[in-house]
Amino acid sequence: MNQRRLAWLGIVLIWLAFPYRSPAPLIYTPGEGWRYEKAGGEGKWVRTRAKDQLEVAQKAYDAKDFGTARKAARRTVASWPFSDYAPQAQYLIASSEQALGNDEKAFKAYQKLVEKYPRIDNYDEALKQQFEIANRFLAGKYFRVFGLVPLFPSMDRTIKYYNQIVKSGPYSSVGPQAQMNIGAAHENKWIKDYPEAAHAYERVADRYSDQPIAGEALFKAGQAYLKQAKTAEYDQSVSSQAIATFSDFNTLFPDHEKAAEAKTAITALRTEQARGSFQIARYYEKRRRWEGAQIYFNEVLIKDPDSKLAEEARRRIEEIKKRVQK
Repeated sequence: MNQRRLAWLGIVLIWLAFPYRSPAPLIYTPGEGWRYEKAGGEGKWVRTRAKDQLEVAQKAYDAKDFGTARKAARRTVASWPFSDYAPQAQYLIASSEQALGNDEKAFKAYQKLVEKYPRIDNYDEALKQQFEIANRFLAGKYFRVFGLVPLFPSMDRTIKYYNQIVKSGPYSSVGPQAQMNIGAAHENKWIKDYPEAAHAYERVADRYSDQPIAGEALFKAGQAYLKQAKTAEYDQSVSSQAIATFSDFNTLFPDHEKAAEAKTAITALRTEQARGSFQIARYYEKRRRWEGAQIYFNEVLIKDPDSKLAEEARRRIEEIKKRVQK
């Protein structure tokens, strides 16, 4: 028995004595942890100086080897986070993730860049890339579960992306449009959130009042209130808000290409308000509550004085007066 054990032990020692290559080796580096390497590529991209490590990342990126570029750039940031080479390395991480189609990871990497290295030269470019990523999700791109499985589009998460862009660069080249797209995302929700959309557009008009986008934003705010008014059967206050917003738009931007459309919307809203008042007046009239009927028929005259409803309201007011006098 002992001889058999000695024989097996000898075989194991001989087997261990000969080197071999793992088809999928894992490399451990103190301070960095474990990393996967393809067979034959162990450590070929690793350098001992930040400058050299960044050069490896940049060359790999230029050669469209985005996987290696990402690894080399990550090591630059992890090993030399306070070096002059770390900001560009972080930018390469984000760009590589984006090139690999990992938009969510790319957005987070760009966000880390602008938060950790706010004085970088390509700060605005990072925000532009975040804006492009957010636009893809606004257009319906699916978010991934655990960064792997595409599952669903989400306007709430898209809004968070735009909010981060606005927070990082409110007056950047993409800041105003990012705020506009927050409004669009609210309108793109499965259950449309027109009030929040209108508020988002109004923020654009207020914050960027000296820029051309302010006119477009105020018009869109009016449209959002108009859409809400069409879904609010008994809330005429929303119609009033839409009228007020369109009126402000026409006052502030009388030469805007949408001015005529705003006037048409105001006319339609006033007609709709008058119709609502007329129906309420008829409700009181049928129940012989003359004072209430008169009040709402008068509202018809105020809201839409030149309409056919106004003519009918005047006639009924006269009839009510005769009834009351008897």
